[in-house]
Amino acid sequence: MPKLYDGGVPIRKPDWLKIRLHKSDTFAEVERIVSRHSLHTICSSGRCPNKSECWSRRTATFMILGDICTRNCRFCATKTGHPLPPDASEPEKVAESVSLMGLRHVVVTSVTRDDLPDRGAAHWAATVEAIRAKNSSATIELLISDLDANPALLDVVIASKPDIIGHNIETVSRLTPLVRTRATYANSLATLRYMASRGVTVKSGLMVGLGESETEVVQTLHDLYDAGVRLVTIGQYLQPTQEHVPVAEYVTPETFEKYRLKAVEIGFDFCASAPLVRSSYLADEALKAIKA
Repeated sequence: MPKLYDGGVPIRKPDWLKIRLHKSDTFAEVERIVSRHSLHTICSSGRCPNKSECWSRRTATFMILGDICTRNCRFCATKTGHPLPPDASEPEKVAESVSLMGLRHVVVTSVTRDDLPDRGAAHWAATVEAIRAKNSSATIELLISDLDANPALLDVVIASKPDIIGHNIETVSRLTPLVRTRATYANSLATLRYMASRGVTVKSGLMVGLGESETEVVQTLHDLYDAGVRLVTIGQYLQPTQEHVPVAEYVTPETFEKYRLKAVEIGFDFCASAPLVRSSYLADEALKAIKA
């Protein structure tokens, strides 16, 4: 696989990582809605490469509980520091925006809030309930933090009955201590395992290109499946800034396809595996897979 550095000099990204912009009138409309309601989206804060495409398709991933994370993971572009108290009106703002956008499948994520006694669990539940009240036919997918793998906190979120709850394993076990702070591989698996045991449809995702081996990726897929995960995404890690961990390699589309086929072989109901895949990219396709 091609390396990012050759004698210390960065090389250009391969052609398969070139992004086609889709800034249509619909993109502008979604952008206005997000701005007017002072909403945070992971599309912007996470510097997602699919932002223009998804917004042009009238989809967006809302990020609740502010835009400042209490953790400082070395792969993530989201700001870190001391966040403000949660906005009690935010669930209603998100629900209203879902209505204005006419969304049929809603994805909601958040920054990690270790500063809150319940890690934000009640705010998560309130957001799901507000969306349901205004958009009864919409399906809802959450992408949550590990909530310290605390069953009582996870139960608060589960009780709000979203259609899918995701939590990303992010990377293989060996590399987890190098790129994540506080979060552990074991805690993430425990979070996923508990949610699956409660009958939740569980989703997870991992990045490649951080220096993992193919054997480690396959082992991670087995670990996720054994924990009860049935929907999985695999995408290329892209370094947000020079302060973040550098890319170790650009994984080829052929290798991504190999991972997808392996996931199918293992038994996953859905696997999106390609260089520009992100956790919420074409999320409605995963929902279709489990309803088929």
